[in-house]
Amino acid sequence: MRRQQKLTARIGVDIGGTFTDVVMENGHMRHSAKVLTTPRAPEEGVTAGIRGVLADSGVTPNKVSLIIHGTTLATNALIERKGVTTALVTTEGFRDSVEMGSESRFEQYDINMEKPLPLVPRRRRFVVSERLNATGEVILALDEPAVVALVEPLQTLQVESVA
Repeated sequence: MRRQQKLTARIGVDIGGTFTDVVMENGHMRHSAKVLTTPRAPEEGVTAGIRGVLADSGVTPNKVSLIIHGTTLATNALIERKGVTTALVTTEGFRDSVEMGSESRFEQYDINMEKPLPLVPRRRRFVVSERLNATGEVILALDEPAVVALVEPLQTLQVESVA
């Protein structure tokens, strides 16, 4: 008599700008759910979708061996410029690197090309002392008191995210 192998379920989640799609595979069976994305709390849409496929299939959460997640939320926020108020902290000499052009743009020889505004305006870009070499060796240690000193200006600017 052949021993039956215990099946485990795998779930894939894709959070899009409008819908969150959830697919569960359990052996040869597949179940799916499409729910509205909840932009302010994306996990709510994910939870609703997972609950839906579990209820539809009769699979209990302890039988799920893997959950894979993907999203276009960050990409959409960048394209639509709808992200939170962000500041950039970088090392000295790189404050304006986000505004400097590179030759990787589509029309690199078009001198009349209008560049988009940087995602982080200059007033929300800060520098601290630190330097690493090409192998990651510390040449100049991070000035930690300078990082701590940034808290007040970041709060004054009502920054919600720091990159």
